[in-house]
Amino acid sequence: MAEDLNIIKGTKEEQYRMLIPQIKALLDGEPDLVANLANTVAALKEQFGWFWVGFYLVKNDELVLGPFQGPVACTRIRKGRGVCGSSWEQAKTLIVPEVEKFPGHIACSSLSRSEIVVPVIRNNEVIAVLDVDSSSLNEFDETDQKFLEEIVAVINFN
Repeated sequence: MAEDLNIIKGTKEEQYRMLIPQIKALLDGEPDLVANLANTVAALKEQFGWFWVGFYLVKNDELVLGPFQGPVACTRIRKGRGVCGSSWEQAKTLIVPEVEKFPGHIACSSLSRSEIVVPVIRNNEVIAVLDVDSSSLNEFDETDQKFLEEIVAVINFN
């Protein structure tokens, strides 16, 4: 298991391409879900310096806060509520260039300006979401979607 992270510079795509093998190495051989989610969000936060990165897990018909990096966050989110709840309900990645313009946005922090939420889908069911917030507008695009979806796909949720 690798426990060092090599932060690289370059285009967003180059950064993801160098980071993904490192995340896979962090997860390799570690069966504990919490440890793997924690290392994944830490690696993403360290590489990209985003405002907030974390997982919400589906438990008893709501999203419950899981491992994250950043300021304190909302603990529970109902299906269809905010960006996370909407991503869960629609079972698709949502990119929000300006959170203030998203209907029903949940403002855990007024410093969050843009957001991407990637659902974790196993057996055709959303079991968690990866939520990433930036303090900049228009931070996220299809490149982030592609690689963040790839990252959540390699995490073993069993």
